[in-house]
Amino acid sequence: MDAILELKNVTKYYGSGSVVTKALDGISFSVRKGEFTAIMGASGSGKSTLLNVISTIDRVSAGEIRVEGRLLTAMKEKELSLFRRDRLGFIFQEYNLLDTLTIGENIVLPLNLKKLPYEKSVQELHSVAKTLDVTEQLDKFPHELSGGQRQRVGIARALAVSPEFIVCDEPISALDVSIQAQVINMFEDLQEEMGLTYLFIAHDLSVVKHISNRIGVMYL
Repeated sequence: MDAILELKNVTKYYGSGSVVTKALDGISFSVRKGEFTAIMGASGSGKSTLLNVISTIDRVSAGEIRVEGRLLTAMKEKELSLFRRDRLGFIFQEYNLLDTLTIGENIVLPLNLKKLPYEKSVQELHSVAKTLDVTEQLDKFPHELSGGQRQRVGIARALAVSPEFIVCDEPISALDVSIQAQVINMFEDLQEEMGLTYLFIAHDLSVVKHISNRIGVMYL
C-alpha cells in the first residue's frame, strides 16, 4: 500500500535564546493508506506536539511532512487552512462539541464551513449519522448524550468531510472502561467498511493492540 502520511527527520523546538526545549527530535515514519497506526508514550514525550505538527496546527522547526505526496511543511497558511478544513479528520479526547448546537448541527458544521450546498450537506449528515448510529440523537444537545454517544458524534463530525486520514488524540481515555472497548470496536468496523486511515494516540496498549497494524513508542 502507498504511504498516505510521511514524516522525515521532523524536529520541533520551543523557546528561544538560552531557554530552548526540543519537543521532537528527528522523527521519521510513514502511515500507509487504510492502516491503523498507534502512537504511545509517557506524558511529555512529544505525542501532542507530534499531532499538532501533523495536523498543521503548529509548524515544524526542521524536516518534512507529506500527505499523499503533498509537502505540508512548504504550504502557505491559506493552503494549510483548506487542508485542515477539507482533508483532515480530527477526533478529540474531550469531544469538542459545541453545547449550543444540536447534534446534527455539530456534525454538519465542517460541511457548512466548506459552503457545501444545503441539500448535499443534509445528505452527508444523514449518511454519516446512520453509519455511526446517531440518527435518533440529531435533534438533541450534547449534554443530553452519554460519553460514548458524544464520542460517536465526534467521529461522525470527523467523517463528514471524507478526510484523507484521521488523527485521534486519545479519544477513549475520557470514557468508562466498559465503553472504551465498544468505541475501539467501532473504529475497527469503520476501518474495514470504509478503508479509513488512522493515526491514533493511545495511553493503554491493551485497548489498541488487537487492531493496530503498527505501534510506535515515543520516549522522553
